[in-house]
Parts: sequence; C-alpha cells; structure tokens
Amino acid sequence: MIRGDGAEDEGETAAPFVARKTYRRRRLMDVAKLLPVLGALLFAVPLMWPDADPYPAPDSVSGMPLSQAMIYILVVWAGLILASFFFAMAVRRWAEHWTEGGETGRGGDPD
Repeated sequence: MIRGDGAEDEGETAAPFVARKTYRRRRLMDVAKLLPVLGALLFAVPLMWPDADPYPAPDSVSGMPLSQAMIYILVVWAGLILASFFFAMAVRRWAEHWTEGGETGRGGDPD
C-alpha cells in the first residue's frame, strides 16, 4: 500500500508525490509566510539610509530627512495591508476552485 502522508508502516512505501490539493495548499502557506519577511526587509531599508546633516555644507550630499523616511514607512505599511488583502481574496477564490465547491468538484477530474 502506498501512502503519501509520511507515516509509513512496515511494508509500506512512500508516494513520490503528494496530492495536487495538498501541494497547492503548502505553496500558498509558503507565500503567506514570505509576506511578513518581505515586510520586515522593507521596514529595515530606512535603517541603512544615512542620517540627514542638520547643518549641511554647501554643495554637499545630505542624508535622508526623517519626514521622507516616515512617508516611506507609511507607504510600505499601506502596501503590505493591500498585498495581504489581495492575497486573501486570491486564496479564497483558489480555495473555492480547488475544493468540492469549485468546478472540479461537480463531476470533473478531481486532480
């Protein structure tokens, strides 16, 4: 008997692949785990910007002012909210399609 859940008993072999629904669910979980990592990296970008010089010399390159850094952080924050909203909507649509409520559950090929 072949099982794909990793719980092989004596005499059973593991399936080389998992079911399509399980594979897709795991990939969606992977994408969901990457969004906070992306957010943390984007929030860390202002830490690498040089500080603005309060008394800049003429014709010198100054750092990033705090006001622009705060605008950047607010834009990233809003972008992450929008990205998570659109990802949630896409997951809901994909989940309906991949489960019994979708087109494949009405008598079509399940995989």
